[in-house]
Amino acid sequence: MASDQVSALAEEFEDRAALSSRGGSRSGGRGGRFRGGAGGGGGKNREVDISRALSRLLRHQASNAGITLDAEGYAPLDKVLQWPPLKSLSPSFDELVSLVRTNDKQRFTLKPINPALDAESADPSGYLIRANQGHSIKLDNEGLLKPLALPNPDGTLPDGTLPIPETVIHGTYFAFWPQIVASGGLKPMGRNHIHFSTGLPEDGKEEVVSGMRRDAELLVYVDVEGSMREGGVRWWTSENGVVLTGGGEDGMVATRWFREVKGRTQGVGILWRDGKWVADLPEGLKVRVPQGKGRGGGRGRGRGGRGRGRGGRS
Repeated sequence: MASDQVSALAEEFEDRAALSSRGGSRSGGRGGRFRGGAGGGGGKNREVDISRALSRLLRHQASNAGITLDAEGYAPLDKVLQWPPLKSLSPSFDELVSLVRTNDKQRFTLKPINPALDAESADPSGYLIRANQGHSIKLDNEGLLKPLALPNPDGTLPDGTLPIPETVIHGTYFAFWPQIVASGGLKPMGRNHIHFSTGLPEDGKEEVVSGMRRDAELLVYVDVEGSMREGGVRWWTSENGVVLTGGGEDGMVATRWFREVKGRTQGVGILWRDGKWVADLPEGLKVRVPQGKGRGGGRGRGRGGRGRGRGGRS
């Protein structure tokens, strides 16, 4: 399966999971906020359909659609709206503005081409739109993302950089843990970067809006500072607060940088600490493959964690 198809499936799962976590389909909105178009439907179902189409185009398929992203990942909004899957939904300008502003994961940024543009202008030709992270399209990190940096000897940071967050976590699933360990670490798996959050969704921190799916079963805490000092790994932050890296020279975040790995469900405890194995997944664990990540699900023996495997899916 091509990398853009893999990524599109992941996006579909993420959007459906977000919809489910908000309580399923809800109709309507005030003042025709989600006005129906050719795509039909309304409320959150329609919002998710538009968000999913925008993600697929801006993160994965812009080149195939003949749309060139600029150095910061922006595309002309009028051309974006002509992409057939979006055109078929006929989103209004007000609808797009509302989606960008209220999207729970702040996936997109919309800006006027001319900063002096009248704030009430609704002409799509005067705007640019981008996905804030999650690309498989190759982009210049310097334009799209803000780099994290180690402090200088005097404690200051290099110009244009951000400090390393106190906590950096990757969320994954029991089904993928054996492959992650067998491959030696986390990999981007078709995207440009591996995604991390700076806290848990339930922490209630305003800055933690994206970077981890709410149903993640395993938490991988990473020693970012160690990976930078000793491994030369480069790290970034997106506009919506997701911490990102393409990994080291081997294209991964190696297990030796796993500060701690622990379960969130089914009583699973510590599996990894200070870069070393502690325990395997327990026997009799209910193992599922999340929707959009592969086939089926169901119950598995859940023993893996040190054996051979392929991938490193995250």
